[in-house]
Amino acid sequence: MEISVELTFSPLQDGYEPQIIRFIKALRESGLTVLENPMSTQIYGDYARVMEVLNQEIYTSLEGVEQGVFYLKMVKTDRSAYEPHF
Repeated sequence: MEISVELTFSPLQDGYEPQIIRFIKALRESGLTVLENPMSTQIYGDYARVMEVLNQEIYTSLEGVEQGVFYLKMVKTDRSAYEPHF
């Protein structure tokens, strides 16, 4: 089953940039399709693989900060090729 996930990681502390950079680099190295913009990161791929990567990287990210929030949206389909039709 293919999925699309949009997420935002918000460490609640000063000096947060290194943790966000580490998280995004780990996603890029996962072999999944990863798209980034200034507001969020999107990950596309097989459900089991996406969840395996997110499970590990969210855990590692939360271990690296005193407090942090992840905002996540998921849809059951690979939307990576979406182009507006209007």
